[in-house]
Amino acid sequence: MNNMKTALSIAGTDPTGGAGTTVDLKVFQSRGVYGMSVVTSIVAQNTLGVQQVFNQDVDVIAAQLESVYSDIVPDAVKTGMLATSEVMDVVRPYIVKHDIPYVIDPVMVAKSGDALLDENGRSAVRTKLLDVATVVTPNIPELEEIVQMKVETLDDIKRAGKIFINEIGSDSVLIKGGHLKGDATDYLFTRDDFVVLQGERYDTKHTHGTGCTYSAVITSELAKGKSIVEAVQLAKRYMDAAIRFTPELGHGQGPVNHFKFQEME
Repeated sequence: MNNMKTALSIAGTDPTGGAGTTVDLKVFQSRGVYGMSVVTSIVAQNTLGVQQVFNQDVDVIAAQLESVYSDIVPDAVKTGMLATSEVMDVVRPYIVKHDIPYVIDPVMVAKSGDALLDENGRSAVRTKLLDVATVVTPNIPELEEIVQMKVETLDDIKRAGKIFINEIGSDSVLIKGGHLKGDATDYLFTRDDFVVLQGERYDTKHTHGTGCTYSAVITSELAKGKSIVEAVQLAKRYMDAAIRFTPELGHGQGPVNHFKFQEME
């Protein structure tokens, strides 16, 4: 009996290996999960920024999805860069049809500040994807865009979390606090729990692909059958090691370390 679990990444690319499907496959492998990918956008980017973006035709994306789901239905799926509302329309039916964990990294802007989602796409995320999400992993700027409010305090975070659960309909939301002052503390809201995930802030500029990496670890652990809380708690420990021991690659904001946590386990 084959017990290997599988995970699917639906996202853009990064030729330098720090973000998108390129890093998701790396993370899946590091967590002992068989990784698959559907490429939505070909992105020319590196640690210095985004140089060019080519969004795949929706028919090509649909064909890739059908290739995967007609042969190997994943045990969990995550989406990253879905550049347009039309792409979300193609992806949603596959999420709805299959009762498997679905993690959304609501990618809107690259670490360099370059936009990765058009205006229609930013508004469509809330209405076309978030209501079927198992876990949503916004950073503070993404959170503010989705809930349309300024988020600066713990009360703001709690209010935003309730919007995701009670109004939008997500099963859970992991609000990443890296853009806030103080320690790198994250906040997980589920239908039953509120979990504070304390974390140390490290003095490094090498944080390229942290959102992709974090959500990919969560996806891997959900694929293996862990609960939302268990998956997120492990992913938080993974990220602490990944950021603390960055390999310092590139001339800009380099990638994190995707192998250190396994060495420490």
